[in-house]
Amino acid sequence: MVKLWRCEICGDPYVGERPPTNCPFCGAKTLYIKEAKQAKVSFDVELNEKDKANAEHALQVEVSNAAFYFCAAKKTDEEEGKLLFKALGKVEAEHAAIWRKILKLDKVPEGHDPCHVSNKENLEDSHARETRAIEFYKQAAVESQSERLKQIFTALVEIETDHLHLSEERLK
Repeated sequence: MVKLWRCEICGDPYVGERPPTNCPFCGAKTLYIKEAKQAKVSFDVELNEKDKANAEHALQVEVSNAAFYFCAAKKTDEEEGKLLFKALGKVEAEHAAIWRKILKLDKVPEGHDPCHVSNKENLEDSHARETRAIEFYKQAAVESQSERLKQIFTALVEIETDHLHLSEERLK
């Protein structure tokens, strides 16, 4: 029977017989996907100074990465690379939208990060970006006073680790 599911990380709904392995919007693991009526989703988070600074930095990371991936999707010299980077761009843009909601901004700022024509160079850049994001999110999760932010930062470490594995596989 088809049900309505909701991701507790990004808040987006999904229709299906069972929850997806990963949220089709933000990439969160199935652990964070609940039947919509049971999902606990809030972006109304009390931010102390450190959490606000980390959320603002996270927004910039995601805007930057989304811009890079969308650029790479247009320019890279391999078809599979174009598809991969387009998918990653969508996921990173969704992550930026999470931080926009947390920070109560009207819109997500635009990113203008450059990319390469060479798929290999884009994969190397992707690997470096994901590594930096993972380290930052791990630290932000430890520093956060908010359980909701800890949850989001932890989920993003898992998601970005999946992205890191995608680039590692292709760089072999």
